[in-house]
Amino acid sequence: MTAHPASRSVPTARIGNRHPLSLVLITLTAVSGLVDAICYLGLGHVFTANMTGNVVVIGFALAGAPGFSVTGSLVSLAAFLTGAVVAGRLARAFRDRHRVPWVRAAVWGEAVLLGIATAVAFATGGRPPYPVIALVALAMGLRNGTVGKLAVPDMTTTVLTRTLAALAAESRLAGGTDARSVRRIIAVVAMLAGAIPGAWLVLHHGVAWPLLLSTVIVTATAVGYRERE
Repeated sequence: MTAHPASRSVPTARIGNRHPLSLVLITLTAVSGLVDAICYLGLGHVFTANMTGNVVVIGFALAGAPGFSVTGSLVSLAAFLTGAVVAGRLARAFRDRHRVPWVRAAVWGEAVLLGIATAVAFATGGRPPYPVIALVALAMGLRNGTVGKLAVPDMTTTVLTRTLAALAAESRLAGGTDARSVRRIIAVVAMLAGAIPGAWLVLHHGVAWPLLLSTVIVTATAVGYRERE
């Protein structure tokens, strides 16, 4: 089944791990690890890529737990939803075209938003954090909305709960066939590969430098993405 009319070459449900689109999504998964490290560790325990975590953080803050911000989390949630709306509009605009220009436009949009967030972070040091939170969450909403429309199996780029559950539930230990186990493991490793350097950079150099790294990676991904059109 094809998730979007723009997907006219290889249907997204049959895309392999070495397909250019899979490589893009794996790279963006690593960027999610960077982004969550930046925002959770450097911008007041706020998530911008993982809205499940963000909703829970709002609950913590409302309950009076120290170190959590209702305002920051609400800014993130609102910006994320706005980005997802833009993603839906973008998908409609590219409905009758090949997926390459559609995906490339979405990735470029993410790169531009992260680039602006980087400039703001260098100028302000991330204080107050809300402009950076809003820009990064807007980028993540745009990405999540686009990835949801693409519907490449086990390639959400921001959430690993279902990926890990499927890895276990479909394993040989559970009587399954280990279908797509390699892809699921790659997704977990990619997230870790972003989170570890992201956390180190935030702890030792603040939020601007890991944001710059995220921007460079996403920009390179947008430039390098190619498929047969």
